[in-house]
Amino acid sequence: MIFTDSSFYPDVSPGYLVRVIHQMSVAAIDRTLAEDGMTATQWMTLVSLYFNHADTCAGLARRMAHDKGAMTRIIDQIEANGWVLRQRDPDDRRVVRLTLTDAGRAAALSAKQKVIACWNGFLADWSEREVEDLVQMLQRLRNTMEESDACQG
Repeated sequence: MIFTDSSFYPDVSPGYLVRVIHQMSVAAIDRTLAEDGMTATQWMTLVSLYFNHADTCAGLARRMAHDKGAMTRIIDQIEANGWVLRQRDPDDRRVVRLTLTDAGRAAALSAKQKVIACWNGFLADWSEREVEDLVQMLQRLRNTMEESDACQG
Protein backbone atom coordinates (compact mmCIF):
# COMPACT_ATOMS: atom_id res chain seq x y z
CA MET A 1 0.00 0.00 0.00
CA ILE A 2 1.23 3.44 -0.91
CA PHE A 3 -0.50 6.20 1.01
CA THR A 4 -2.28 8.97 -0.86
CA ASP A 5 -4.29 11.92 0.31
CA SER A 6 -7.52 9.93 -0.11
CA SER A 7 -6.20 6.71 1.50
CA PHE A 8 -4.45 8.19 4.54
CA TYR A 9 -6.65 8.50 7.62
CA PRO A 10 -6.24 7.47 11.28
CA ASP A 11 -7.39 3.86 11.08
CA VAL A 12 -4.74 3.08 8.45
CA SER A 13 -2.00 5.41 9.71
CA PRO A 14 0.83 3.35 11.24
CA GLY A 15 1.78 6.24 13.53
CA TYR A 16 -1.75 6.67 14.83
CA LEU A 17 -2.25 2.94 15.37
CA VAL A 18 1.08 2.47 17.14
CA ARG A 19 0.38 5.48 19.39
CA VAL A 20 -3.11 4.27 20.36
CA ILE A 21 -1.85 0.73 20.99
CA HIS A 22 0.97 2.15 23.13
CA GLN A 23 -1.44 4.27 25.19
CA MET A 24 -3.80 1.34 25.70
CA SER A 25 -0.99 -1.01 26.72
CA VAL A 26 0.50 1.52 29.18
CA ALA A 27 -2.92 2.00 30.80
CA ALA A 28 -3.40 -1.78 31.11
CA ILE A 29 0.10 -2.33 32.52
CA ASP A 30 -0.41 0.57 34.96
CA ARG A 31 -3.51 -1.23 36.26
CA THR A 32 -1.68 -4.56 36.39
CA LEU A 33 1.26 -3.17 38.38
CA ALA A 34 -0.68 -0.78 40.63
CA GLU A 35 -0.78 -3.21 43.56
CA ASP A 36 3.04 -3.37 43.42
CA GLY A 37 3.29 0.43 43.65
CA MET A 38 4.80 0.58 40.17
CA THR A 39 3.81 2.28 36.93
CA ALA A 40 4.35 0.97 33.41
CA THR A 41 6.94 3.68 32.80
CA GLN A 42 8.81 2.78 35.98
CA TRP A 43 8.77 -0.88 34.93
CA MET A 44 10.05 -0.05 31.43
CA THR A 45 12.86 1.93 33.05
CA LEU A 46 13.78 -0.93 35.40
CA VAL A 47 13.74 -3.41 32.51
CA SER A 48 15.90 -1.10 30.39
CA LEU A 49 18.43 -1.01 33.22
CA TYR A 50 18.11 -4.78 33.76
CA PHE A 51 18.91 -5.48 30.09
CA ASN A 52 21.75 -2.91 30.07
CA HIS A 53 20.14 -0.71 27.41
CA ALA A 54 21.65 2.32 29.13
CA ASP A 55 23.17 3.21 32.49
CA THR A 56 22.62 6.96 32.65
CA CYS A 57 19.51 9.09 32.82
CA ALA A 58 20.29 10.68 29.44
CA GLY A 59 20.93 7.27 27.88
CA LEU A 60 17.62 5.94 29.18
CA ALA A 61 15.80 9.04 27.92
CA ARG A 62 17.23 8.47 24.43
CA ARG A 63 16.55 4.73 24.45
CA MET A 64 12.99 5.10 25.73
CA ALA A 65 12.19 8.26 23.72
CA HIS A 66 11.51 10.27 26.87
CA ASP A 67 12.20 13.85 27.82
CA LYS A 68 15.34 14.08 30.01
CA GLY A 69 13.47 15.98 32.72
CA ALA A 70 10.71 13.37 32.82
CA MET A 71 13.32 10.60 32.99
CA THR A 72 15.01 12.34 35.92
CA ARG A 73 11.68 12.36 37.78
CA ILE A 74 11.17 8.65 37.02
CA ILE A 75 14.67 7.87 38.34
CA ASP A 76 13.88 9.94 41.46
CA GLN A 77 10.77 7.80 42.02
CA ILE A 78 12.42 4.44 41.53
CA GLU A 79 15.40 5.53 43.65
CA ALA A 80 12.96 6.47 46.45
CA ASN A 81 11.52 2.95 46.19
CA GLY A 82 15.01 1.50 46.66
CA TRP A 83 15.13 0.01 43.16
CA VAL A 84 18.09 1.95 41.72
CA LEU A 85 21.30 3.55 42.91
CA ARG A 86 22.93 6.66 41.48
CA GLN A 87 26.73 6.73 41.56
CA ARG A 88 29.20 9.22 40.14
CA ASP A 89 31.44 7.75 37.46
CA PRO A 90 34.95 7.51 38.94
CA ASP A 91 36.52 8.55 35.61
CA ASP A 92 34.16 11.46 34.90
CA ARG A 93 32.47 13.03 37.92
CA ARG A 94 29.95 14.79 35.63
CA VAL A 95 28.41 11.42 34.75
CA VAL A 96 25.99 9.70 37.11
CA ARG A 97 25.70 5.94 36.53
CA LEU A 98 22.54 4.04 37.40
CA THR A 99 22.49 0.49 38.73
CA LEU A 100 19.67 -1.70 39.88
CA THR A 101 19.63 -2.75 43.49
CA ASP A 102 18.77 -6.33 44.43
CA ALA A 103 15.27 -5.07 45.23
CA GLY A 104 15.13 -3.36 41.81
CA ARG A 105 16.10 -6.57 40.01
CA ALA A 106 13.49 -8.51 41.98
CA ALA A 107 10.81 -5.86 41.29
CA ALA A 108 11.66 -5.82 37.56
CA LEU A 109 11.47 -9.61 37.27
CA SER A 110 8.26 -9.88 39.30
CA ALA A 111 6.62 -7.17 37.21
CA LYS A 112 7.91 -8.80 34.03
CA GLN A 113 5.82 -11.90 34.78
CA LYS A 114 2.70 -9.74 35.17
CA VAL A 115 3.42 -7.84 31.96
CA ILE A 116 3.95 -11.12 30.10
CA ALA A 117 0.56 -12.32 31.35
CA CYS A 118 -1.02 -9.04 30.26
CA TRP A 119 0.39 -9.25 26.72
CA ASN A 120 -0.47 -12.95 26.49
CA GLY A 121 -4.03 -11.95 27.37
CA PHE A 122 -4.13 -9.32 24.62
CA LEU A 123 -2.80 -11.83 22.10
CA ALA A 124 -4.69 -14.90 23.29
CA ASP A 125 -6.66 -15.20 20.04
CA TRP A 126 -3.55 -14.78 17.88
CA SER A 127 -1.51 -17.68 16.56
CA GLU A 128 2.13 -17.94 17.53
CA ARG A 129 3.03 -17.19 13.90
CA GLU A 130 0.89 -14.02 13.89
CA VAL A 131 2.63 -12.78 17.04
CA GLU A 132 6.06 -13.55 15.57
CA ASP A 133 5.13 -11.76 12.33
CA LEU A 134 3.87 -8.71 14.24
CA VAL A 135 7.07 -8.47 16.27
CA GLN A 136 9.24 -8.90 13.17
CA MET A 137 7.33 -6.21 11.29
CA LEU A 138 7.54 -3.77 14.20
CA GLN A 139 11.28 -4.43 14.54
CA ARG A 140 11.69 -3.88 10.81
CA LEU A 141 9.75 -0.61 10.98
CA ARG A 142 11.88 0.56 13.92
CA ASN A 143 15.09 -0.30 12.06
CA THR A 144 13.87 1.42 8.89
CA MET A 145 12.96 4.55 10.83
CA GLU A 146 16.33 4.59 12.63
CA GLU A 147 18.16 4.42 9.30
CA SER A 148 15.85 6.60 7.20
CA ASP A 149 16.07 10.23 6.30
CA ALA A 150 12.70 10.13 4.49
CA CYS A 151 11.22 12.97 6.54
CA GLN A 152 14.24 15.29 6.43
CA GLY A 153 12.47 18.31 4.94
